Amino acid sequence: MTLPAVTYSEDQAEAHDRVAEMLRAVGVDIDGGRLSPRADGKEALLAVTGKAGSGKTLLLSRLVAALVEAGVETVSGDYEGRRRRDRRTLAVLAPTNKAASVLRQRGVPATTIHRIIYTPVYDPEYEKIAEWLAGNGEKPEIEGLTDVALDRALAFYRTHSSIPGALAAAGLRGSDFIKGWKRREEPLDIGFVDEASMLDARQVEDLKELFPTLVLFGDPAQLAPVNQSGQMVFDTLPQPTLLTLHRVHRQQDDNPILDLAHALSDPALEFEAFERLVEQAAARDPRVEVAGRVDADLMARSPVLVWRNATRIRLIHAFRRAHDAPEDALLPGEPLICDGIELPLKHRKKRLDLEARGLIKGAQVIYLGPGRKPGFSRLHVIGAEDPQLSAASIVKIEMPDEEEPMIPYAAHMGATFLHGAAVTIHKAQGSQWEAVQVFSPDLYAAARAGRVEAGQPLWKRLAYVAITRAEHRLIWVTRYRLARPTGALSTADLAAPPAPLTLAPEEGAR
Repeated sequence: MTLPAVTYSEDQAEAHDRVAEMLRAVGVDIDGGRLSPRADGKEALLAVTGKAGSGKTLLLSRLVAALVEAGVETVSGDYEGRRRRDRRTLAVLAPTNKAASVLRQRGVPATTIHRIIYTPVYDPEYEKIAEWLAGNGEKPEIEGLTDVALDRALAFYRTHSSIPGALAAAGLRGSDFIKGWKRREEPLDIGFVDEASMLDARQVEDLKELFPTLVLFGDPAQLAPVNQSGQMVFDTLPQPTLLTLHRVHRQQDDNPILDLAHALSDPALEFEAFERLVEQAAARDPRVEVAGRVDADLMARSPVLVWRNATRIRLIHAFRRAHDAPEDALLPGEPLICDGIELPLKHRKKRLDLEARGLIKGAQVIYLGPGRKPGFSRLHVIGAEDPQLSAASIVKIEMPDEEEPMIPYAAHMGATFLHGAAVTIHKAQGSQWEAVQVFSPDLYAAARAGRVEAGQPLWKRLAYVAITRAEHRLIWVTRYRLARPTGALSTADLAAPPAPLTLAPEEGAR
């Protein structure tokens, strides 16, 4: 093995050995670097759980590197070459595009569950290029593409390992080489699933059907899926399949944000005492701040995290007023949250096109401006590998104390959006931001309500999830106030070439 040395904690080392043992039993020896053809009928399942800072991502990334070193091929969802009986494959998955992008930023080739369930169908002519890029064929001759364009595609692929990106670099549009999407019918091989605390029982069963060998990574201290009655998938698994990691202090550089997260496990800790801990952390470390106002500048890219929906709506309207946004239109740079895609069954292909590009329910999106046709919007999907697209859109901005939302844009059918300057803590699960604002009056309200979830006060679970969304900076907001923005909304930070995929008006707008 030529992997760089990594110092594991005792429980990380034990978990690594258990996963390695499970993989050997199905014919993948990551210690000896030997592979055997997959044996039908063999199934294996493990769950690696641990709170923030326990080293789950480090363990996952080292296991992925060891599998690749042993000769296992990663499946990304962009393109799959010809199947071989002796091929062993790995897919690293996350429930949301943002969660997958967090892994990709750390060097792990992750994709969404949706992108693995639905696979692209390539035009046979351009599939020759994909096979060549993947090392399974000779350099093809394609009408309309020069050797320079093909070399440009190869250079891109060697850097980014993305077939669609490479074909786009050659000057092709997605609609040129992807002719549709189909649901995967045959099972895959090995699946690693991050943020598994977000999964419900049905999704786990679907994944078990798809992956005979499955490892789930998740945080049991997060909020359970809404339809699970406070129970997570880990709670239903047999004890021998559960591996628990504990916090690795030396790998966290005395992170004050994680200190606060772990302090919440103290059953005697009350909300007022926790706020004092936040204040003390802020006094000694700049990574934690206590603020009397919400920062409107941050809201454009990092939503304020709240518990109550009414708070979310009020903060969104305060943000829009601060930017002098008109009631009947959006400003370029405003954040949105995808709330689903409303298309009839006859336009199923277009739905899959958009969902495969990351426009799935819960996706974070930035509005770039109106599209070329009425009812269309140009959008930037946060965390997507190819982030910019155009789609027929229905934008809903909920109004305080009113049942019906205001709709500044409304195609007859298409992708639906809510405003994203503030989101509930439940919907923030799986995401991380450089800086996060947590609206503490809502957590105080949850504490006063006295609600309990899975044996723990709800405010503690909310606080844990909210503060662990912060990568480097936590802002604890204490008042119903908003600081005015220091500048106008902009899209300059999202500069990227326009995406080729467009939902045509005759197919998606009516």
